[in-house]
Amino acid sequence: MSTGKVKFFNQQKGFGFIVDDETGTEVFVHVTGVTDRINDNDKVSFDIVEDRRGKKAINVKLI
Repeated sequence: MSTGKVKFFNQQKGFGFIVDDETGTEVFVHVTGVTDRINDNDKVSFDIVEDRRGKKAINVKLI
């Protein structure tokens, strides 16, 4: 499980990006992969999966 900081999350559109603490890369996150309500700058833990569009965060939880 990875940790990171929510860079941006649009509640109305249901997507955003998380900056991975370990790699510094941005990972896409969709509302379907979020278990807690997240906001910009929240610290979160998450798993990364690869889909047809690239890397995506799932199982996103507040720390």
